[in-house]
Amino acid sequence: MEHQQLRPEDTKAVRRYVKEQLSGEHAALDALAEKPADLYERFRETGLANWWLPTELGGRGIGLEDSVGIVDDLAYGDAGVAFTLFISILGTSVVQLYGSPELQRAYLAPMAAGGTFCATLGSEREAGSELGRIDTVAARAGDELVLTGEKFFSTNTDFADFLVVIARSAEDPEDFLAVLVPRGTRGVEVVKRWDVIGVRASHTYQVRLDGVRVPATHRLAGSGLRLLEIGLNASRILIAATAIGISRRIRDHLMTYAKQKSLRGATLLDSPVFAQRLGQMEMQIEVMRSHCLRAAREYDRIMTGPDPAAVFTKHGTLKNALTAKLFCGQTGWDIASVGSTLFGGLGYTNELPITKLLRDVRYVSIVEGGDEVLRDLVFGRYVIPVPRRA
Repeated sequence: MEHQQLRPEDTKAVRRYVKEQLSGEHAALDALAEKPADLYERFRETGLANWWLPTELGGRGIGLEDSVGIVDDLAYGDAGVAFTLFISILGTSVVQLYGSPELQRAYLAPMAAGGTFCATLGSEREAGSELGRIDTVAARAGDELVLTGEKFFSTNTDFADFLVVIARSAEDPEDFLAVLVPRGTRGVEVVKRWDVIGVRASHTYQVRLDGVRVPATHRLAGSGLRLLEIGLNASRILIAATAIGISRRIRDHLMTYAKQKSLRGATLLDSPVFAQRLGQMEMQIEVMRSHCLRAAREYDRIMTGPDPAAVFTKHGTLKNALTAKLFCGQTGWDIASVGSTLFGGLGYTNELPITKLLRDVRYVSIVEGGDEVLRDLVFGRYVIPVPRRA
């Protein structure tokens, strides 16, 4: 598999989309409104919807390194819109790597053609940080699999083309499956949409699976938990990249505010304290970008190398993907916290976008493994000496 380069006109199209569709819309995008379908239709018109899907299935075949820049720009406009537009990479990557050619043609090719969405259903009420406690069951019934259970957090589910469901085998409780389920399959029920405090333009749901039947050929090859772990590599890197865009937006808002805010006969822009703070932010933004790009290059090397499915099965979670998400979540939160104080009293109101940006960036340290979960993973996989690792 070869990746295609992001063209200069593609970058211009993304930035034009952000400027025309997202700029100045922070209040509307912060409301718990219906899916902004018109925004996603406008993005499809750029020709970049699901930009990572392979060319042989009709996609653009853009690698993760270039994807970091796309997500950075989208998150500058709105992190919730960015999250909605890229999170399908979690499900599509495991179908691309571990689904049969028939499944890939039947489900990934239409996504590439239509610019549509998929969703991944992993976490449950008692299986958030401990996915080994998943209670959703997949039972074999002739040439079908029957899935029963309830999933807690899943983004895009209600308007997805298909779902990738992680379930425990009814026949062997130690075995986990990843199963592709068309969204319209009988028994798939959206229980509710979660009222999240940030990235509110995205849509995350609680979902019930009540005797959902799909062909047994819809099982992806390999352990479901391992496949989920592998799929999280790409999405975690792009979640980390949203912190870059949010942080740049905070920096730019501060610069605009500082030019207008008077302080001791001058403006805030002339304050050495302000200059030091903004200089620190710029350094942090550049380090976040460097780390995300490094993690993305490692991912791309595997994807374009020989037998990426086997390599990912061996490695599972990539260290750079974990540390990129950890670092960017913590650093983005630091930038947003400092930014809110530099706005003074206005930083504690809803008059300016800073409070929305503060809530938006918090999601980086929570979704797809909270910071404490990822620290434990880094410790267990990469700090403990190899002979002592579980």
